[in-house]
Amino acid sequence: MTGAAASIATPSLPPLSLQRVEAVAAERGLKLRLRAPRRLGVWSLQVVVARPLAAGRAELLGELKGWCLPISAGLQLDTMRVQGQDTAGVGLLIWAATFAWALERTPCRSARLLAIRDGERQHRCLVRYFQRLGFAPLRELGGGLSDLPLRLVWGGAGLLMRGDCSEGLERCGRHWPMSSGFARSATAAAKEF
Repeated sequence: MTGAAASIATPSLPPLSLQRVEAVAAERGLKLRLRAPRRLGVWSLQVVVARPLAAGRAELLGELKGWCLPISAGLQLDTMRVQGQDTAGVGLLIWAATFAWALERTPCRSARLLAIRDGERQHRCLVRYFQRLGFAPLRELGGGLSDLPLRLVWGGAGLLMRGDCSEGLERCGRHWPMSSGFARSATAAAKEF
């Protein structure tokens, strides 16, 4: 590249890793914990971000739960929530840790989740949020008899979506560079996401 194109080029960031995501959480004074015990060939996944408090206590800021089968499309994400004050970037920490873990420690390369339909407005917001992470619609789960088995697995009606773990991890890095300039980046990410 030469001239103007060279002056606006941005340096590429190294690929995100679980270790790097954990380090960024620690830089912010947060604890990121990922538990994934494996029983009978299935991982049970829990990712938690908390703010340490006095006397060894912690304030839960965000959590994701799911399970993982040892196949390329085996990551199933069930519950994701962020709560409390000063939580900018917590969701991206959780997503980045989840995608990095799947890519580094399992054969999973894609994930599924349900954009639950509790209310129409909330459902549209969830679908947009998941699409920004790279998830695409698979099928609508409604009240039909053929949807009953999947509704029992996912716990409700809504839009079943699938996303590529590598793309999701890349999007997390794009919206929120894993750097010490997190406060600025988290604010920008919150506006973009």
